[in-house]
Amino acid sequence: MLELARAIRAILRVGSTKLPGAMDGNKKVHAWSGPGRIRTYVGVTGRFTVCSLWPLGHRPTMFGISYMSVPTFDVVSEVNLQEVRNAVDQANREASTRFDFKDTDSHIEFSESELKLESSSEDRLRALVVVLEEKLVKRGVSLKALDRGPIVEGSRGSARQVFKLVAGISTEKAKAINRVIKDLNLKGVSGSIQGDTLRVSGKKRDDLQATIQKLKESDFDIPLQFNNFRD
Repeated sequence: MLELARAIRAILRVGSTKLPGAMDGNKKVHAWSGPGRIRTYVGVTGRFTVCSLWPLGHRPTMFGISYMSVPTFDVVSEVNLQEVRNAVDQANREASTRFDFKDTDSHIEFSESELKLESSSEDRLRALVVVLEEKLVKRGVSLKALDRGPIVEGSRGSARQVFKLVAGISTEKAKAINRVIKDLNLKGVSGSIQGDTLRVSGKKRDDLQATIQKLKESDFDIPLQFNNFRD
């Protein structure tokens, strides 16, 4: 990075120097080039034109020096709570109308961090879980977002179970994802942990697309999404 900074500063210094004049008729023309620009001759007249050293004339900067950005994307693990709520509502409606759930008081309680399922027996509780899972899948919610607690027996043979909603990438999971990325051996591709998100960067867009495909094929026991792809 230090060598790159020195090289860019050298270019900028050269671009700011006074260039030799050219004759335009009987008049000698002197001109200055701006930072990050060079002058070139146009045709046979000896006139100069200014050409930017940067694509489209833009100079990206960081820490006071110029640099070229690299493509990135974020690996996240998110749960759509509205779709979870919709699935719970549908499951409760089905449990209230199905004959095999009659008089079992089977129901699901929704909160932003967990789901509480309860029924009159363990058998009906397991049937309620199946109904919930079907509704979640139809709403596009991954079952990997559920951390299932044990079935707890209540009074008079009733049973209940709590499902925690898992969101965010833990440090342990992020390290596991990073190992898969490193095993791809794609030059310049790397991941950095940023809270409960993993930022992946690389020199080539195609390499990042290949990384996304590999991560989709891998199983980390949590749902993954790939957001904020930037060139």
